Amino acid sequence: MQPATDMQTMTLLGAGFVFGMKHALEADHLAAVSTIVSERKSWLSSSIIGGLWGLGHTISLFVAGALVLFLKIQISDRTANNLELGVGLMLVGLGLNALWKIRQGNKLHLHQHQHSARVHLHPHFHDQESASQHSQKEPSHHNYAVGKRPFLIGLVHGLAGSAALMLLVLSSLPTPLLGMIYIAVFGAGSIIGMMLLSSLLGLPFHLTSSRFRLANLSACVLAGIFSVGCGLLIIYEKGNFQSHN
Repeated sequence: MQPATDMQTMTLLGAGFVFGMKHALEADHLAAVSTIVSERKSWLSSSIIGGLWGLGHTISLFVAGALVLFLKIQISDRTANNLELGVGLMLVGLGLNALWKIRQGNKLHLHQHQHSARVHLHPHFHDQESASQHSQKEPSHHNYAVGKRPFLIGLVHGLAGSAALMLLVLSSLPTPLLGMIYIAVFGAGSIIGMMLLSSLLGLPFHLTSSRFRLANLSACVLAGIFSVGCGLLIIYEKGNFQSHN
């Protein structure tokens, strides 16, 4: 019976890894990370952003898992709903912040050109930072802030999604230690999944950042709008839950 039990455990842990990767692809995670990735021109930094999100997400799951599995603290439906509501507010804030940065960093100009006898206008977006001839090197504190933000966002997402995961762990695994191992495997899957996702998200921003300014700006605007829309949808759903309870 022992080999069969070991096989079942390995299968469950393998499923946890796959579920972790799938978990990283949820719409609210995509919305949050896309707003940060849209600000980066480096493809490598986009991948790192996803890893930091996954790290924060896993740490918060570990904390929630320890409270539930070892201290027997239950996460109520109301608490879980409030955490999800917080995610919705965070997404709206991230989206609006991204749109505000676009508004502050770019100005729309109409340029006039003449071809033979024809005169026409076309829009052109002007980068204020380039115009003011700021240094190409980012200040050291800026890199720190970019690293801190996806980590904190991952923490919030991990707490908001911890209730359902903890119920799954408690109902499926025989010991608290195995539950913590499951969370670690799940977290590893979410880290890898988000790194792959953020790398894919960062690719169009990287390819359009220098030569295709309008396309890059349009993609950044869409990322901000998507985050705001996703956040408002969560707020609406969780607000209805609050009103009925």
